Amino acid sequence: MSDKICIVGIAGGTASGKTTIVRKIKESFGDDIVVINHDSYYKAHNDLSYEDRSRLNYDHPESFDTDLMIEDVKKLKNNQEIDMPVYDYTIHNRSDATVHVVPKKVIIVEGILILESKELRDLMDIKVFVDTDADERLMRRIRRDMVERARSIESILSQYRETVKPMHEQFVEPSKKYADIIIPRGGENLTGINILREHLKLMMAD
Repeated sequence: MSDKICIVGIAGGTASGKTTIVRKIKESFGDDIVVINHDSYYKAHNDLSYEDRSRLNYDHPESFDTDLMIEDVKKLKNNQEIDMPVYDYTIHNRSDATVHVVPKKVIIVEGILILESKELRDLMDIKVFVDTDADERLMRRIRRDMVERARSIESILSQYRETVKPMHEQFVEPSKKYADIIIPRGGENLTGINILREHLKLMMAD
């Protein structure tokens, strides 16, 4: 591999299979890869109560500190280390902790809205959109949020109806047109993942 740092954007709707694809790509590149999650860059809301924070729309572009993420990605691309914020879902707020990130040859930027920002898109060498059926994504989200975030099915469905679905239709789905590679069916699509893997290897070999 060359010394070039390659930025890969992996977008797609909630529970579309982005994490599975990231894991499979990591298996190929090992220590040469690092992942930056857009979710880590949710804005801090220390001025709000827990109840008020729980009612915020976390699927709107304005809920993310994308400017900070852009700044961090630029630093990584310039071979500088960063301290990535940590978001705590149990309190609906940014944690006091950070994660120290050292630049790697492949930097994956992952999140539902990473292709929505032109400035962030322009930093990417490859832009990927994971395209999975809405019903399948909803079922996966219910399972994930009940198990990993201890949420009730009522709260999950309410949030999905009020913010997740409309924000997907308004912001996430339209961003698909910016993708270089679209992977239908998410992590089940081994052929699509292999194409991405091989394309990435070619780019890193230049």
